[in-house]
Amino acid sequence: MSRIYIIGAGFAGKTLAEEILRKGIYGPVAAFLDDDPQKIGTHIQDTSVLGPIDDVLDILTLQAKDEAIIAMPSASRERIREIFSHLKRCGFTHVRILPDVSQIVEGEAHLVQTRELDVQDLLGRKPLRIQIRQSLGYLKGKRVLITGAGGSIGSEIARQLLHGGAERLYLFGHGENSIYEIDRELRLLQKEGIGTQATLVPVIGELQDPDYVDFIMGRLRADVVFHTAAYKHVPMMEENPVMAIRNNVFGTLNLVSSSRKHGVKRFVFISTDKAVSPASVYGVSKKIAEALVLGQEQVQPELFPETPAPLDYRSMVVRFGNVLGSRGSIIPLFKEQIRTGGPLTLTHPEITRYFMTIPEAVSLVLKAGGVGHNNHLYLLDMGEPVKIQDLAEQMIRFYGYEPGTDIPLHFIGLRKGEKLTESLTEPYESIHPTDSAKILEVRNSHTWAHHTLSDIIDRLRPICYLNPAVPEDRQVYRNRHHLRKILTSLFPSLPEPPNEPEF
Repeated sequence: MSRIYIIGAGFAGKTLAEEILRKGIYGPVAAFLDDDPQKIGTHIQDTSVLGPIDDVLDILTLQAKDEAIIAMPSASRERIREIFSHLKRCGFTHVRILPDVSQIVEGEAHLVQTRELDVQDLLGRKPLRIQIRQSLGYLKGKRVLITGAGGSIGSEIARQLLHGGAERLYLFGHGENSIYEIDRELRLLQKEGIGTQATLVPVIGELQDPDYVDFIMGRLRADVVFHTAAYKHVPMMEENPVMAIRNNVFGTLNLVSSSRKHGVKRFVFISTDKAVSPASVYGVSKKIAEALVLGQEQVQPELFPETPAPLDYRSMVVRFGNVLGSRGSIIPLFKEQIRTGGPLTLTHPEITRYFMTIPEAVSLVLKAGGVGHNNHLYLLDMGEPVKIQDLAEQMIRFYGYEPGTDIPLHFIGLRKGEKLTESLTEPYESIHPTDSAKILEVRNSHTWAHHTLSDIIDRLRPICYLNPAVPEDRQVYRNRHHLRKILTSLFPSLPEPPNEPEF
């Protein structure tokens, strides 16, 4: 049986040790390691607290199966990197860590939350500590719907909402496997005593179907909606532009309409920096969706003629850049390429992106949902952009190799719809601070020149939905070339490929 060394003798480490002792199915806690002089030399449950950490690691005699668990919620990324590097040098082959959700949710740490330390735990800035129970007070006793609940952002919203006191969590998605996985994970967390006992309701459905969305929203009677569902892989959506518009624009339109009709009190839409001066169909789809959420009252007679919003209705947009480790993003791709010996494929030596950890982004989204005002756009403070080449080299070193020597870098050029750099706001938008740290307000956010939003929807609808009663619609149904011409006329920043096929 392996021995366990807990790095950190604070509340998180103590709680883990108590659980290990209580369950009796893991190896004994051999020692706590800590840097605090007041803790060094003391005992926790008859187990010694040794330190400083670096000095003790230099003299430890390990057995083959010994494990380390890093339980240091207040440690910086830099310190975690130092400790991990030292643990590997002194012979630990199994290193676990409490993920960021344990750093955010105060007073709780459970063994089921620990996982193998991953490269994304060492990247980016130290997440902001948020009093999440206080932030989630507005959700107590409410029925909360999460669209895209099986995705990177949606699933983390669900995990953190376990601590919000919601009556029900509706886990909505059109992929049965991803919804099955998050539903199973949440039930395990609840079984282990994490969070409150909200009723979990998995819902498999399709936002692109307006009749279904209206039906299901009438049945669920959600109080709050977090809309994270989207097709979002930029090059993939360049090859499937009609589906990007149908899913991201009309899915949002259907959800907004049914939310207004069936008494939703708060609607939070997740957007992206790729909606700023969009260079991709994905970015355009999110830009239009932003306007649908923010401009509901202006277009209400045209787009929502039978769905006046409740008097206490609030809808808002939260925009942010990339998140570390999301599905289909650069981190999982680099990990796979490193495992197979490389090369790592980068688009350009100077390409940069804004990055934030998924738990930090989600905690700020949830906080914005509580403090945000109706028809407002909020922006998460992403810090400084990160050079992708630097990110790639850090990852290579994390896995014990040397960039360029052991694992080569290969530059392949920008792909369809990609930019060299991303911006968080439009030139005509202005940023203003709020009372909440890392949450900014964006003003002047939806300007449509000579076009109205309802006109845009009317032009896009026959491309996405076939109306048999209108024979001429068959000429434009699923017509990519026609769609691209409409979009480029509305968004000059969107390039028009010379060889866009009709279908």
